[in-house]
Amino acid sequence: MKISREVKIGTTAVIALVLLFFTIKFLQGVNVFTANDTYYIKFANAKGLAKSSPVYADGYNVGIVSDINYDYDNPENGIIVAISVEQGMRIPHGTVATLDEAMLGGCTLNLLMGNNPKARYSENDTIPSSDNNGLMAKAGEMIPKVEQTLAKLDTLLATLNTLASDPNIQALLVNANKVSENLKTSSEKLNTILERDMPKMTSTFTAAGENVVALTDKINQLDFENTLSRVDATVSNLEQTTVRLNSKDNSLGLLLNDTSAYHNLNRTTIAAASLLEDLQANPKRYVQFSVFGKKK
Repeated sequence: MKISREVKIGTTAVIALVLLFFTIKFLQGVNVFTANDTYYIKFANAKGLAKSSPVYADGYNVGIVSDINYDYDNPENGIIVAISVEQGMRIPHGTVATLDEAMLGGCTLNLLMGNNPKARYSENDTIPSSDNNGLMAKAGEMIPKVEQTLAKLDTLLATLNTLASDPNIQALLVNANKVSENLKTSSEKLNTILERDMPKMTSTFTAAGENVVALTDKINQLDFENTLSRVDATVSNLEQTTVRLNSKDNSLGLLLNDTSAYHNLNRTTIAAASLLEDLQANPKRYVQFSVFGKKK
């Protein structure tokens, strides 16, 4: 049987439409050859979520967003998002859906899986959602702080520019450079002195230490007990001498303690002085000489 041209064109068109359908579904991430389970999530704000956006379970791709419905008549009801995940996937109670905004735009849906080992959501159930500020929201919160920081940074830079242009600061830097050079020169001189004189000082200190040790040895060798006994004997003799000087049973004691002996000695001294003066004044009274040896 001969197939007409129109049948061929129709058949080709149908095949092309089928291929286009599967291609679109493939590009949307829908696997038309496997069965999927559908769940619903209610959000107050879709944050730019689009159909065919990927759905992640703790960061792992498990499905896509199959539909997004917005109740125009009752906006307070929020937005109902339908997701398609692999059939038989277990979503335990305690799971929460969040929307994470990307840095360059767009939004992804992430299921934060619960840890309930028994109860789980059934197909067509509604999974609770949670508002997640996401990276972009956090960045928006940081903008005022960044602006404040930039303002402070501008003030700091202006202050630094003012200080840098101050001639006193420049003079201070020049003086600091000179001080640094002087310190370097002094350090070099000190190193030279230490290298040249330190060995001599060390040898001197060593000799002094040896002398101290020798002196200590000599002191240790002294007979302190015998020396102290001699000192005691000397002190005892001095005490005895002092006692004898204070007593009148000896000549020196009488001379020191008896006033009459002192007065007699004083009178004798005065008489001797008068006799000597008279002898000097009248020598002929006491001694006579003759040229011819004749005495009157």
